[in-house]
Amino acid sequence: MAGSAAFFDLDKTVITKSSVLAFGRPLYQGGLMSRGAVLRAAYAQLVYKIAGADEDQMARTRDYLAKLCAGWPVEQVNQIVAETLHDLIDPYIYAEAAALIEEHQAAGRDVILVSASGEEMVRPIGQLLGVDDVIATRMVVADGRYTGEVETYVAGPVKAEAITALAAERGYDLSESYAYSDSVTDVPMLETVGHPTAVNPDRGLRKVAAERDWPMVTFKHPISLRKRFASLREKPAIPTATLAIGLGIAVAVGLIWYGKRRKAARLRATAALGTA
Repeated sequence: MAGSAAFFDLDKTVITKSSVLAFGRPLYQGGLMSRGAVLRAAYAQLVYKIAGADEDQMARTRDYLAKLCAGWPVEQVNQIVAETLHDLIDPYIYAEAAALIEEHQAAGRDVILVSASGEEMVRPIGQLLGVDDVIATRMVVADGRYTGEVETYVAGPVKAEAITALAAERGYDLSESYAYSDSVTDVPMLETVGHPTAVNPDRGLRKVAAERDWPMVTFKHPISLRKRFASLREKPAIPTATLAIGLGIAVAVGLIWYGKRRKAARLRATAALGTA
């Protein structure tokens, strides 16, 4: 059981875009969303950001998105996410967020993604990032399809409640834990930990962070994790000529040592015969 954890909001905190909208195009191409639905979903996300922590607006956004995916085959959604994840998400992960996640894990903390986006999208992104777990919106499923009902909508105060419940289950010390978000809607989440940080804060969160003296940081360098890990694995190649010279020196030293051993052995043998 880890002593503390680090909780990261996903959109605009770990990745540069909305995870829901990122998958809008392949869902449209897969016949699950109309062009108008994609535009309305984008508008709902925009209003959600502007409206801040307004519970009525969050409820309307929740209900619209739930109704939108009613009847979708779960397996088809999972397949679309799996097939497009690297193209749609991997190039848009903040390098600063990826490095911070690694720092927390190196310090022995569990890292948890906390997002209002669907678990079907958030969990694969978490696996891509190598995080320990996710807390995300869950839809009701029946006969392999979404019913249009929401089991848990992880937004606003619900994020804080979910974090508190997970901490009680796993023994996290929230006073020693960390949380990161860009949105004023996540103030309840940030309040649950002893080390909150506003990342690329919107106007509302910037005001709250300034009032409460919370750290504010800017993430602005998206990077592909595949390229990042590849560069970390690469080591400077040793030139062939250098290898040849080094090998030649090693062989020469070995031959000299071996020759001296043979000569010493012959001298000992001659001396032994003379005394006999």
